[in-house]
Amino acid sequence: MNNRLEQIRERLEGALAPLHLEIIDDSASHAGHAGVMAGGGHFHATIVSAQFDGKSLVQRHQMVYSALGDMMHNEIHAFSMKALTPSEYPTTGNL
Repeated sequence: MNNRLEQIRERLEGALAPLHLEIIDDSASHAGHAGVMAGGGHFHATIVSAQFDGKSLVQRHQMVYSALGDMMHNEIHAFSMKALTPSEYPTTGNL
């Protein structure tokens, strides 16, 4: 696992205590994009956390971006996510 992926995992685990966390580094498939060429990676995450209970989708995304903090300025060029509550997770089918 690369260092950037480990940092993302540590930050999300520390801030959100996820019950399930899957992070995929999709940077290689975006080779040549300006953000990747500048050093930023492309990532997708599925995050299941009780801390998302009662929060809107926008609030959930804000929580994730807040946890990632300064990584969003340089290390991460694109970060897509599924931010789910524990009750939503088993009902979403294939993630």
